[in-house]
Amino acid sequence: MAITHQFQATVQKRIKTDAKFRLSLLTEAINCLIHGEFTIGKAILRDYINATIGFTKLGTLTNKSSKSLMRMLSDTGNPQAKNLLEIIAQLQKIEGVELDVQINES
Repeated sequence: MAITHQFQATVQKRIKTDAKFRLSLLTEAINCLIHGEFTIGKAILRDYINATIGFTKLGTLTNKSSKSLMRMLSDTGNPQAKNLLEIIAQLQKIEGVELDVQINES
């Protein structure tokens, strides 16, 4: 099922106005990546970046072109771990948070 433009706009508006929601999205994106849901994780990161700092500013912070970053996080993008972790590190700095991995026994 395709996401409508209206839904996308609603999510982006909420990201801009709700800090708790914004942080939850960043956390969910990282959780998806850790659990092998790369397509979903990259999609959430794209939405997060578009609604917050944008790819141009992220490119400046990471010394990468905005187009290269967009390609990395596209549906077919295959970013190297180094690049992905650098993106996540910059997003954490901007948010003023430090995300940690926890071990949960099943």
